[in-house]
Amino acid sequence: MASWATLSPSIVEYFEGEDFYRCGYCKNESGSRSNDEPMDSAVDDAVVGDFALINKLDIRCDLKTLSDDLKESFESEDMKGKDSKKEESTELIQSQDVEEKLGSGEPSHLVKVHTAPKPGKGADLSKPPCRKAKEIRKERKRLKLMQQNPAGEPEGFQAQSQPPSLFPPKAKSNQPKSLEDLILESLPEDASHKLEVRLVRSSPPSSQFKATFQDSYQVYKRYQMVIHKDPPDKPTVSQFTRFLCSSPLEAENRHNGPDCGYGSFHQQYWLDGKIIAVGVIDILPYCVSSVYLYYDPDYSFLSLGVYSALREIAFTRQLHEKASQLSYYYMGFYIHSCPKMKYKGQYRPSDLLCPETYVWVPIEQCLPSLENSKYCRLNQDPEAVDEGRCKEPDRLQVFHKKAIMPYGVYKKHQKDPGEEATVLQYASLVGQTCSERMLLFRN
Repeated sequence: MASWATLSPSIVEYFEGEDFYRCGYCKNESGSRSNDEPMDSAVDDAVVGDFALINKLDIRCDLKTLSDDLKESFESEDMKGKDSKKEESTELIQSQDVEEKLGSGEPSHLVKVHTAPKPGKGADLSKPPCRKAKEIRKERKRLKLMQQNPAGEPEGFQAQSQPPSLFPPKAKSNQPKSLEDLILESLPEDASHKLEVRLVRSSPPSSQFKATFQDSYQVYKRYQMVIHKDPPDKPTVSQFTRFLCSSPLEAENRHNGPDCGYGSFHQQYWLDGKIIAVGVIDILPYCVSSVYLYYDPDYSFLSLGVYSALREIAFTRQLHEKASQLSYYYMGFYIHSCPKMKYKGQYRPSDLLCPETYVWVPIEQCLPSLENSKYCRLNQDPEAVDEGRCKEPDRLQVFHKKAIMPYGVYKKHQKDPGEEATVLQYASLVGQTCSERMLLFRN
């Protein structure tokens, strides 16, 4: 059966030349490079990964599992203050540069740091370890029941002779909560605040998106001015629309896809009837791609970057239940040398896309190499084919005069001497695999 990408290929228009500009994260004057390649139809997650740039590596999370470290760090926030009398050999410290980290989604909540016990304090190793009062009471009750019925099982423990209960046993309270339990738990009726997350299609804009456009834009404008220090005249409506609203992805609904369909969306976070944050995402057949997050700076203390990432992960797992092939969460570029982008590696299990072989590699295997070099081949298999280069440009697919043809056929009818150089430059950027899967539009 043909793949979805084959049934609906992307049409790419390549604009010759390179535009270097100042990177908003690294502040390098030539740290970013763009080649405008609008796509007229929806693309799958493989194509998303195929546009990795030098020193920028795509990162994705496998949503089948989530690391215990991530869940524990979230639980520590949820349970904070409920057990304040418990003595621990840890102390809580506030992470640095909270405001900067929140903007990119970097965890900025309180973290545990193990410290050595202070002199004169700590456990006495010559005595037995302390036990909880609840455990002691259970032990005493068990011994008492055994004394009352020494010949057999103590009363109250003869579960096998009793008829089965009509109600299943309650789950143990000390079992770790799932991600969904932590962030999707229903609030009580008398809760002081109400949080609601709404998914609205941004392209083409739905009626809900249009109705909330101005409110959403005002949050974006304040975010850019306060967090990224943009002047008031820079985050205009047209800039906001071009950056985060207009999308080359086509809206599509499939019988075996999620109910919301595929395409570009905004996830709006409403607190007490007011938009306080917006997560911009693309829903694709095999993944949810996280594009951008902006929030009201007045709510920085809520760690919205971390919270929105966890919500998007949980949302992707919900979509996976309806569309089983949708099983990855893409966090965009990973830049190991940039602290504002390096935080993405804390979400495990994660993979980085090798920029030469286009193979996903577990991030744990990549980190030693990235510590030594900003750019490196991540795939350690020496026999792996270098998919980052187009070795057979004649097989590149061209869309010309409403017809699809290989470049080898197209070039025979071209007289412009600069045309071949332009097409070869495009081929060198997208690689062999993508050049055969997408259609290069030529007049």
